[in-house]
Amino acid sequence: MNKSQQFRTACAPRSSSAAGFHQRTAAAVSRRQRRAAETRVRLFRSALKLIAGRGFANVTVEDITEAADVGKGTFFNYFASKDHVLGVMAEIQVAKVREAASLATKTKRSIYSVLHRLVRRLAEEPGRSPRLARAFLASFLASESVREILKRHMREGRMTIAQVIAAGQRRGEIDPRLNKERVARQLLQMVMGTVLIWTLHEKPSLKAWMEQSFQHYWRSIAAREEDEK
Repeated sequence: MNKSQQFRTACAPRSSSAAGFHQRTAAAVSRRQRRAAETRVRLFRSALKLIAGRGFANVTVEDITEAADVGKGTFFNYFASKDHVLGVMAEIQVAKVREAASLATKTKRSIYSVLHRLVRRLAEEPGRSPRLARAFLASFLASESVREILKRHMREGRMTIAQVIAAGQRRGEIDPRLNKERVARQLLQMVMGTVLIWTLHEKPSLKAWMEQSFQHYWRSIAAREEDEK
């Protein structure tokens, strides 16, 4: 700050000082929130790496906190249990769905390309390893609290995908006779079912499995020529 700026600051009315105080306070809160979010993601990423290598049952909370370089007490500031770490997966996936909805409504990309990209992105995290994908599925099945997290995010994801489907129907890409909510649910079922089957076979890659599943899915919902007339 130069002398002129210092002088203006000193001569500013008290209300400006109060406003500055609130701005500094808001910035400090924002920094704390950002650091907290970064710590939470670091714990999640560390858990993913360990689980992919050892399997879920062979990873402890201490292993995760050591890998993330945080104290054990810090872990429980963010997660109720080891199982809840995997609940972050649902948050990441629904964020990808929101991004797809934004592409569908704010850009001129075809709905086919939007959904195709979404399905590929939804396969990224579980596709890291079959063991990791099995850990996710086992956690969701075994923990009621984690299931509730998953159900809540899947509900939001389904509603958001329905918006993308509706956009596709308006553009003439998707059969207008189809119920958008059902089509959205079928996409989620297709993704989860493909992940499950892939974990049993492991080869080829989840990306290859998902590509085949998506092409079948798209053919089932795409508008036919007679629908466009």
